[in-house]
Amino acid sequence: MEGLLSLLFYAIFFYFLMRFGCGSHMVHGHHSEADKKSNDAVFMDPVCGKVVADNEGYGELVDGKLFRFCSKSCLDEFDHNIEQLSQKPNKFAVKKEHKNEA
Repeated sequence: MEGLLSLLFYAIFFYFLMRFGCGSHMVHGHHSEADKKSNDAVFMDPVCGKVVADNEGYGELVDGKLFRFCSKSCLDEFDHNIEQLSQKPNKFAVKKEHKNEA
């Protein structure tokens, strides 16, 4: 009987922790997919200068920096001039109040 009571106690304790404590953020949506991104950076194609979202176009990792490209032709041009173009900035930050203006 004592084992059943301790099991019941831990089950209730676990329920309250998951409902109101450390597990509650999972149910109430405090961790959405949008929050998983660590920054509000937008990538710029180093060849043509177009803005490219991080989930669009083509990408290449050079010396730990991710470069995004709007098209396959820009990626090919980057590969031909990699020494010169890899020195350009690969992304820039967008302030939250200006994010929806573009």
